[in-house]
Amino acid sequence: MIRSRCLAAAAALGAAAVAGCGLGPGSDDGEVALTVTRDYGSEVIERTTESINESDTVLRLLDRNADVETRYGGGFVQSIDGIAGGESDGRRTDWFFYVNGIESSVGSAEYDPSDGDRIWWDHHDWTSAMRVPAVVGSWPEPFVHGLEGEQRKVHVGCRTVVKVCETVEERLRGAGAEPSEVSSEEAIRVEVGTWGEIRTDAHVRPLAGPPSESGVFATFTDERRPLLTLLDDRGEPAGSLGRGAGLIAALRPGDGPPTWVVTGTDQSGVEAAVELVGDDLRDRFAVATDGGGPIAVPFR
Repeated sequence: MIRSRCLAAAAALGAAAVAGCGLGPGSDDGEVALTVTRDYGSEVIERTTESINESDTVLRLLDRNADVETRYGGGFVQSIDGIAGGESDGRRTDWFFYVNGIESSVGSAEYDPSDGDRIWWDHHDWTSAMRVPAVVGSWPEPFVHGLEGEQRKVHVGCRTVVKVCETVEERLRGAGAEPSEVSSEEAIRVEVGTWGEIRTDAHVRPLAGPPSESGVFATFTDERRPLLTLLDDRGEPAGSLGRGAGLIAALRPGDGPPTWVVTGTDQSGVEAAVELVGDDLRDRFAVATDGGGPIAVPFR
């Protein structure tokens, strides 16, 4: 199961649980993509496409493709291909897994993958953000195959020029999603607009705070001329972007579907962010831009 951070603050909520062997292979049940990275996606360790059967779990898929070591009597993934979780100078690193861009609420030995899922393991420092509940790097998920095997409606909330929002919808359709004009609590939302236009939304507001609140290593100021501050993986400011700066990030304050934001300090920044909706998001927790291409967030 995901490692509980209430274990004397020594175990990470996002680390993956391990269980023993179970049933043997069943019938072919489709394919999933498996990616293993470190340091918030900055280094790819493993990438493969794997056939699944009815008895497979996220853990079994990992074990077939990597050297896995466990702790706590086989209860948690401690090491993948020799890269282990641990503590140094008061900072913690561990393994976390995402399915279709969502940090799982159940363990890797309990999660039954579905055809088309994108499974992503990442080893990173979680000291400054105990939870990063949603990421953009599994594009085009979760828009195509949804959450936990259930497809969801996708709604683009347009707070800016209609043509810009139409471009986002076109990118979603091109990836296989079907945007709906109707929003609901069960829909995956994509809010498009400048920071000034979207910042009052309850699901978006955490971006004004630190990564411990938003799960995103970037933050906006609410000044007359907004600044987009990029943070490193320790949550420290690593640079600021002003005019023409954009950001694509995923937030998930509760247990429901995520809310994606395609935003910027101004209209030019929003338009620059829209241009990155696509494969530029792959393997990134969030993406910023100064108009010159993608900038991985956290900023290194």
